[in-house]
Amino acid sequence: MALTKVGPKYQVTIPKEAREAAGLAVGDLVDATPTKDGVLLRPQAVIQKSALAALQKQAKRSGTHKLSRREIEAEIAAVRKEKPKRSA
Repeated sequence: MALTKVGPKYQVTIPKEAREAAGLAVGDLVDATPTKDGVLLRPQAVIQKSALAALQKQAKRSGTHKLSRREIEAEIAAVRKEKPKRSA
């Protein structure tokens, strides 16, 4: 576990080990959810409605629209692990 400090604008630096494990890069969006133990940060993706519609159409054609949420999340996690590292 790495210790980090809350700055004057309530910003925190995510330790390198945690950033790398989550596949985070500068500019990525995260969802901050309060929990009984603290705050949970989860990477989020934003997609344009037109792109979403195209993906949904393709999913119906290929039959993948029948995948469960768990299966979809597993696929997303696998792709994130393959995501090339961005250099700062």
